[in-house]
Amino acid sequence: MEKVIGKRIHDFSKPIDIMQTILIFLIALLVPTFLGNLITNVFGKTSIIASNSQLIIGSIVNTALIISAINLKGFAKILGVVTMPSISTILSGYVFQTASPYMTWMIPAIWLGNFALVYAFKFFMLSKNKNYFLAGIIGIVTKVLIIGASFSIINYFGVFPEKLVSNLQTAMTATQLITACIGTVIAFVIYIIEKQAIKSK
Repeated sequence: MEKVIGKRIHDFSKPIDIMQTILIFLIALLVPTFLGNLITNVFGKTSIIASNSQLIIGSIVNTALIISAINLKGFAKILGVVTMPSISTILSGYVFQTASPYMTWMIPAIWLGNFALVYAFKFFMLSKNKNYFLAGIIGIVTKVLIIGASFSIINYFGVFPEKLVSNLQTAMTATQLITACIGTVIAFVIYIIEKQAIKSK
């Protein structure tokens, strides 16, 4: 049996660690790639759910990022989870649609924002034993500032078509804030469930 040291959740065994890593990687890769298309096909392109697919996909991805920060060890694993969602989201074309080619400019900023969210939990919650939501607030604010500021700088050079700027700015600021907050709450529920499961063993 493994135990909880500080606030880090330790795995019960190596196979469970591997399975958890694979599951989080699949979520990070497949959800942005296919969920947008699935939502469109099931609910229709003009439905409220389809038009808010970024909120749904973004919330799931942020949940995976935070769960990764808490449970996964090793830079390579974290790097994969941090980088895959933005690549698969933009390449799939379902979330940003015709704006997807322009969003490739935002990939490095999104990577940095995702890493900031992950690092906030690893540093403040796991290393410094700070409150979960304090780490979340720091991570969310840092992520949104990085992505939002990067968008403004890139837009200053006229990279994005004028007709797309308003929607993309919202996607890179307000939507990032909302999805990160939702992901933090969902991840907290999963974190509590995991802790209870460990205690019951």
